[in-house]
Order: sequence, then C-alpha cells, then structure tokens
Amino acid sequence: MHVVSLHDKGEIERYLRQQTLIHLYELGDLDDFFWQHTSWFALKEAGQIQSLFLLYSAINPPVLLAISENLPALRSLLQTSIYLLPSRFYAHLSGDLSVLLATHYRVDSQGLYYKMALVDTSQLETLNTSEVVPLTEADLDELQALYRISYPVNSFDPRMLETGHFYGIRRDNMLVSVAGVHVYSPRYKVGVVGNVTTHPAYRGKGLGTAVCARLCLELLRTVEHIGLNVKADNAPAIASYKRLGFEVVGEYEEALLSTLLS
Repeated sequence: MHVVSLHDKGEIERYLRQQTLIHLYELGDLDDFFWQHTSWFALKEAGQIQSLFLLYSAINPPVLLAISENLPALRSLLQTSIYLLPSRFYAHLSGDLSVLLATHYRVDSQGLYYKMALVDTSQLETLNTSEVVPLTEADLDELQALYRISYPVNSFDPRMLETGHFYGIRRDNMLVSVAGVHVYSPRYKVGVVGNVTTHPAYRGKGLGTAVCARLCLELLRTVEHIGLNVKADNAPAIASYKRLGFEVVGEYEEALLSTLLS
C-alpha cells in the first residue's frame, strides 16, 4: 500500500459513492465552488483506493474529514501522512482516530456527533412554512448578529449565501430563526444542512423545524441526497430532524487539534 495525492474527481467520486449518505460533505466538495479549497490523500493498493481523507482550507481553522468504516486502512493512512496535516485544524474523525492523532497533537474533543440523512420526504409538505423567507447577501449583517447571540461557535461561511439556500423567519422586526447549507452541489446532487439556529427567546415554537422544512423542499428541486451533522446529545434538534424525515446513518467525533508544545 502507498499514500498518494488525488486530483481525479471521477476517481474520488467512485470511492465516495460506495457510501453516499456518509460522504455528502466530501461529494459536495468535489463541486467547482469548493474544489479549489480541497486537498485529498488516499491509501491505495493495486491501484484501488482503500481509504482517503480530505483537508478543506476555505475556513480557519481548516477542516480534516477522515470518515470511513474501514478504520484499519484509514488509521494506516493517517499514520503515514500525519506530516501533511497543518499545525492547527478542526477534524471529523471515525472511531478512535483522535487517539492516534494525540501522539502528535493536543486534542480538544467536541464530543460524539451523528450523521443524519433525509430518508422520508413525506412530512415536509405537511409543515407550515408560510413565514419562511429566502435570505441573500443583503441579509449578511442581520444573519451574523443572530449567530452572535444564538450560535457564536458556528462555522458560518458568508460565501455560502451565494448558493441561494439560506432561509429565515422574522418576528418583531428581526431575524429570529435560520437554516442554511454547509455544502450544496447540483452537479453531484447533494446538499448538507447547516448553520441552523433560533434566537433563545423564540425557541420551542417550531421555527427551526419550519425553516429546515422550507430549505429541504427547495434543495430537493436540484439534489437527490440531503444530510446534516448534529451533536449526539442534542435531543431536541435530533427530534426535530426526525420529524422532518431524517434518520441517523453514522456517527463520528469532532475535535480541535493543535500541535503539542515541545
């Protein structure tokens, strides 16, 4: 086996499509909108990819996506190529990979997360989305103000407003609930819901469910697969997503890593 840098989108896609619902982020990042910010590394045997990881650098810190059911191969890949990783990065990690990385990095675990996928779309049309409105670049300041209040540690990338897939609800002349995307690719037929939040004073009223429903309905016009990531102990959010038709399809750990002081 040997480690290689990958540059062929078709080759990467064929590998990822073996588990489409697990790899929605990575599939979306093949789109030209994201591709320029990606670096892909794989472990190959007899010309076939055995495992791969993605380093996405459009945001700071960059994000490592190391997700696979073939943990031995992924572990071998990371052990061999750990020198390629930056001094500080955020990571999505399968299994116990954080233990492996802890030999070179200080690991600040953010806990267990679930990957959920929209497997039943029948509920979306039954929900009231009449208050939901599309958001554009013109709403950036208002959107960032909401995130500062209700979701200060989110990974919002203002560039994602260009996709046209952010939706919100206003009450009392202010934006109080929003749902958007981390990844959107009509080319690869995938969308990943993200940056979902509701102002603390307006929670428990179904607003988050409504904005997510509208977002999913709009995404389904151009994509075939919709997913999201949610912290495993966030029971209210998980219950809301299940009402929309999402189900858990995988789990992983999120962590912030920085090099150990010498």
